[in-house]
Amino acid sequence: MKNDPGKYDQIGTGYNNTRQADPYLLSRILHLLSAKPEGQYLDIGCGTGNYTIPIAANGLKFTGIDPSDKMLQAARSKSNNIEWKFGTAEKIPAPDNCFDGAIATLTIHHWVDLKQGCIELSRVLKPGSRVVFFSSTPEQMTSYWLNHYFPEVMHRSIINMPSIEVVRNALLQANMEIMQTEKYFVRDDLVDLFLQSGKNKPWIYFDENIRKGISTFASLASKEEMQNGLERLRIDLDTGHFESIKEKYESDEGDYIFIVAEKKLPESTINFISS
Repeated sequence: MKNDPGKYDQIGTGYNNTRQADPYLLSRILHLLSAKPEGQYLDIGCGTGNYTIPIAANGLKFTGIDPSDKMLQAARSKSNNIEWKFGTAEKIPAPDNCFDGAIATLTIHHWVDLKQGCIELSRVLKPGSRVVFFSSTPEQMTSYWLNHYFPEVMHRSIINMPSIEVVRNALLQANMEIMQTEKYFVRDDLVDLFLQSGKNKPWIYFDENIRKGISTFASLASKEEMQNGLERLRIDLDTGHFESIKEKYESDEGDYIFIVAEKKLPESTINFISS
């Protein structure tokens, strides 16, 4: 599901009901962004503004871009303090070197062209600026127990997810580099109900409204596979067999990952600082 506005509009229906900003994730994004109050910041793939709005509430000026009109309508209805614009990662409606930083939350797997998206992101960022990605890797996703019940849709989702090395290479070609990464393990108090949010609460996937807010299920899964997988999950939960399935997928790779990158300073600036 690469930047298909129709698909985004479909997911946008009722999205706010299940995809709320998680306080812990918010705190980590804000910390890793190292934002300054006087700066201008960008949220790529802002959706309905669930993360843009509370992060901006820390005294930051934000622009949110998204390829879904329905998502943006919902965002505008919640806040007039943020500039909401229609756009994609590959075509950001902003001038060169205008942002002091950016965030991209669970969105890079939707970009049509990761390299071009990184080049465009680098274009609108000031030298030395930081971008915080929150995503998952193919390696992490193969450790989701969801693979046991929904193998076909999980395979389709995993092959859409860029690895760390693919992200690193795309950033390097855009004059950016990864400065640090941080693993995230799903917590029991997680309130943003994305794909792996039911890691320790498998029963949440029986709620159709929750599945509608998850792009993997809403856009990639067949009705037959969902019905069969949910039936198998229900049986395993009723018989107590689920825990043994879950244990087979335990991993120390983390469920998701924060990737912090920076746009490189011009060589002349580096030489000046060194001297």
